[in-house]
Amino acid sequence: MRWDNLAAPPAEGAPERAAPATPPLPLALPGATVRTFDTPGFAGMTFYEVQAKSIINRVPGASRVPFEWTINPYRGCSHACVYCFARKTHTYLDLDAGADFDRKVIVKVNAGELVRRELAAPRWRGAHIAMGTNVDCYQRAEGRYQLMPQIIAALRDFANPFSILTKGTLILRDLPLLRQAAEVTRVGVSYSVGFVDERLWRAVEPGTPSPRRRLDAVRALTDAGFAVGVLMAPILPGLTDDDESIDATVAAIAAAGATSVTPLALHLRPGAREWYARWLGREFPHLVPRYRELYRAGSYAPQAYQRELTARVRIAARRHGLHRGERGENRSLPEPPPPAAEQLTLL
Repeated sequence: MRWDNLAAPPAEGAPERAAPATPPLPLALPGATVRTFDTPGFAGMTFYEVQAKSIINRVPGASRVPFEWTINPYRGCSHACVYCFARKTHTYLDLDAGADFDRKVIVKVNAGELVRRELAAPRWRGAHIAMGTNVDCYQRAEGRYQLMPQIIAALRDFANPFSILTKGTLILRDLPLLRQAAEVTRVGVSYSVGFVDERLWRAVEPGTPSPRRRLDAVRALTDAGFAVGVLMAPILPGLTDDDESIDATVAAIAAAGATSVTPLALHLRPGAREWYARWLGREFPHLVPRYRELYRAGSYAPQAYQRELTARVRIAARRHGLHRGERGENRSLPEPPPPAAEQLTLL
């Protein structure tokens, strides 16, 4: 897929197609209940409530990641991160990878019931389950649908190990359940904070809690006894990969009490690539040539760039006292499993 054809934004003043009064039901979602809500937080959003047939999913190519099983109670995400790798998955549902991904969210309303049923099945062997590996399970919709308390309670009752990767501060609502689960099984919590520039945050991750609010949540979870790792991702070429941005972000992560920081450069898979390219061409057109060069070979930046970025983050982490072996040894709750690049690119 060529970057050259993706960089031009829509023509200025081009007409937009008006949304229908009643959202259509995608062909891939027969029997879904379609809902819209009048509250400001859900303006312009449509929710498709479905009765899922299964909820614990095996990960294709699991040998490349440190987890084999996932739970995803939602598809689509109101975080609206312009770089989100999961955008293309919406096209499997006859929806588009751009605005539909941000505004049309599939809700598996029977998730809690399914988790209990599948954990109780004789064939289930109690493997670790990762959450937040496709879209954020603590996105805005979770405040209304409240699926995660049911899921965590089921995992707790079956003493099944699990981990959560999130940008959402709503996880603090479930802190009592997380602590209960951690008394009987291994619980890992990780946060995604790629940068702390609030002006850029509003442009790139408009539906997420601010980086400062996320780091406040890291502190709250840390104070509650959890060892919280932070994924510093994505680091955006030309926008957040300078020394000043890296140092400010690592310093804030360290001050929040995180036990580790894992940097990851932006990668752009099909679906995300097109959406991000249009955004970049509109907001930072001078960077388009650099992105053409960096991503000319595919979805990932060159290995040399990634290694150099990792080295600079590692130096900053040492400068701020944030690297493995210096923090977290005396936590009352266990360390989360070490994150792999594939899991941690997701948000």
